[in-house]
Amino acid sequence: MDAPRHPINTVNPLNTVAVVGLGTMGTGIAEVLARAGREVIGIDISERAAAHAVASLEASTARAVRRERITEREREDALARFRTFTDLRAAADADLVVEVVPESYEIKQQIFRELDGVVRSDTILATGTNALSVTRLAAESAHPERVLGLHFFNPAPAMKLVEVVSSVLTAPTAVAAVTELAHALGKEPVAVGDRPGFVADGLLFGYLNQAAAMYEAKYASREDIDAAMRLGCGLPMGPLALLDLIGVDTARTVLDAMYAESRDRLHAPAPILKQLSEAGLTGRKSGRGFYTYAESGGGEVVRDSATPLEGTRQARGREVRSVGVAGSGTMASGIAEVFAKAGYDVVLVARSEEKAAAAKARVGKSLARSVDKGRTTPEAAARTLDRIRPGGSYEAFGDVDLALEAVAEDLEVKRQLFATLDKVCKPGAVLATTTSSLPVVACARATSRPGDVIGLHFFNPAPAMKLVEVVRTVLTEDEVHATAREVCASIKKHPVDCGDRAGFIVNALLFPYLNNAIKMVEEHYASLDDIDAAMKLGGGYPMGPFELLDVVGLDVSLAIEKVLHHEFREPGLAPAPLLEHLVAAGCLGRKTGRGFREYARR
Repeated sequence: MDAPRHPINTVNPLNTVAVVGLGTMGTGIAEVLARAGREVIGIDISERAAAHAVASLEASTARAVRRERITEREREDALARFRTFTDLRAAADADLVVEVVPESYEIKQQIFRELDGVVRSDTILATGTNALSVTRLAAESAHPERVLGLHFFNPAPAMKLVEVVSSVLTAPTAVAAVTELAHALGKEPVAVGDRPGFVADGLLFGYLNQAAAMYEAKYASREDIDAAMRLGCGLPMGPLALLDLIGVDTARTVLDAMYAESRDRLHAPAPILKQLSEAGLTGRKSGRGFYTYAESGGGEVVRDSATPLEGTRQARGREVRSVGVAGSGTMASGIAEVFAKAGYDVVLVARSEEKAAAAKARVGKSLARSVDKGRTTPEAAARTLDRIRPGGSYEAFGDVDLALEAVAEDLEVKRQLFATLDKVCKPGAVLATTTSSLPVVACARATSRPGDVIGLHFFNPAPAMKLVEVVRTVLTEDEVHATAREVCASIKKHPVDCGDRAGFIVNALLFPYLNNAIKMVEEHYASLDDIDAAMKLGGGYPMGPFELLDVVGLDVSLAIEKVLHHEFREPGLAPAPLLEHLVAAGCLGRKTGRGFREYARR
């Protein structure tokens, strides 16, 4: 590439920064800069927006003082460093200009053209876009070598990630200068190439789009979708609540840009996003989106007509006093522990009495750890263990009120077991499967009483995870569904209702996201470490996608991906070839010592 026509000043540490656009994101970026000792020039064509930015900064820094994150003197200094204007000419002396205006090529290009005639030749121009092409924006500038992307995440003061986006036109010195600034601000910069969504939003918005489509199809309620992803994946916020926070219109714009490039139907905006946007129901900022809020810009959700009516679950459940658990693995022993802790008598049956005894012994070890950590007393642990009776024959399920299988994730194995349960369990007993990906109705059809069959998908480890997906088939009786929900409440789990289709809620949203992360690596767009860092720091995820894949197991992940692809027939759901190659090579993750990363053998 030819040398830049104008050298970028790398000696000046970008002391004076202009922020153009003083909405929520612009104001947050201004606060980060001012608290880090930079002189900040805030610019917005609206005097009201400028005044609101000052008030927001005053309120935010006051909270920081109360929480002892900064001193009163530091707050006063930050406020003194922030000045607001309504004219772009105020940016004349800036070392760096960051625009955070609406996601429109026309608006952003007009700003860059005006800035070309205002700022110095060595001033760096950064766009805060997360949906538009940085290259296209740079090409409209008189000095494209100084244009790059600087993508902060909301709320900017709290989120650590900053994506530094360079185009083929960007001078390396400009990238180096803003990367150094990001470090000085206490952020974690990740260098990425120019494509819609970059890393974090490139993965995040596909997931959000699928959640919106799931809700639009009336597959599950908004509350259950959000609760499932918070409790099942440890996410800080559910996808529909997050869409309201981001802005439904912004999400639609990002997805439009992603789809224009990828032509992946998973990125084609769900129709409900268009409907809400065009109705002005853009989320928190308008007071209503997927949820309704007490006031525009606020976060307090209020009841509305879309909330499920209390009367929709009128059926009363059957009485459950004793529970049978089939299986000898980690999930079976964990579920047995959960029910025994809640006071149920539990029959734990495996293929042999020795395996059942070993499963009960695993429960004993788990309880002992709880005692050591002060979570329970030795006496309570002993009572819990006494409630579990191991057995080597399913005849022991003759008197249980709920029989729950947690055997291998193999449909034929489960069907054979349900045929057995149909014979040995008493009339009226609820028969449940813990499958995470197989059709519940196929298990039900293996019995003569399909109305008594339901899915209860616990998450691993069962004693710790609060979520249970309650999966009713088209044959499940209302009374059985009510029983399942009542049982979940009695064992202090959070039930979410969903239909009988592959992946239910959590896996149907989680695994396409993981698959897309693998595709990013295949395309050499970003490294494993950068993608993991982006999702943890930019999305608030407890684990990056590759950390999670290695924990879950690549073989398990591949199996779920195949089931989703077979069910929905979407080309974008086809398992990434890299995942298939690693599984074929026996690299299954932590359990084999090597997956996407290598691990020390224990």
